[in-house]
Amino acid sequence: MSAATATAVTGSALPHPYRVVSRHADTADTVTVELAPDAAPVPAFAPGQFAMLTAFGIGEVPISLSGLPAAGDGSARRLTHTLRAVGAVTRALHATAPGAVIGVRGPFGTSWDVGSAVGHDVVIVAGGIGLAPVRPVLQAVLADRSRYGEVVLLVGARTPADLLYRDELTRWAAAGAQVGVTVDRPSEGWIGQVGVVPALIPTARFDPGRTVAFVCGPEVMMRFTARALLDRGLPAARLRVSLERNMRCGMGWCGHCQLGPLLLCRDGPVVDYARAEPLMTVREL
Repeated sequence: MSAATATAVTGSALPHPYRVVSRHADTADTVTVELAPDAAPVPAFAPGQFAMLTAFGIGEVPISLSGLPAAGDGSARRLTHTLRAVGAVTRALHATAPGAVIGVRGPFGTSWDVGSAVGHDVVIVAGGIGLAPVRPVLQAVLADRSRYGEVVLLVGARTPADLLYRDELTRWAAAGAQVGVTVDRPSEGWIGQVGVVPALIPTARFDPGRTVAFVCGPEVMMRFTARALLDRGLPAARLRVSLERNMRCGMGWCGHCQLGPLLLCRDGPVVDYARAEPLMTVREL
């Protein structure tokens, strides 16, 4: 059983104090923060897994890892998370400055299982903030570029101002990735593509018979992306999606994240599309 479908509840029920080491504004409402533990060492997180981040006195939210764990001072390893200010908790976390302390529980959930893509072409498709959870996949693949075939990154955003990691897009292309970017609504001066991200798939260069795909974004975008990839001949078992629905405890206790037979904080968020498709197409779920 792959890591993308294996149960992986390993995190604590109690938050541990982590200090904000750095904070970078990606867009008007989105920041990337780097966190280091105040005491205990950072447990091993894998790309695709998430942490429950706590704004003390307000609440906690699930936020996926958005970068490979980085070595900090001493033996501590730092966590990277990208978050958008959309509610009381994320607004509080968005406002934290370097030196502030937040709570962290985790790791929780299943991983992208990047290692299973060795020897294959890699296709990564992201919509909006969905680029954050797949960013560690691209970082891992490009750090070991010779072990993979074609590397394709297709990114969609509402407007050019909503694009995450704009400087990195250029660096990823220089490192050997095919990078395609499209926006729903262009602004003045935009010379790139306009339209939805699944429309980029027919012209991307990869061999469907030897490809592993990683998809993250709004569910409607993932459904159309999956259909475009399947139409090109990609097997559903080698297509992975990240499903995040109302995860609150991270431990599979509360049931708020139930999707059919799955508890996504435990059985997800990364799920093979062969397993996810019949659940994603049922409106009532």
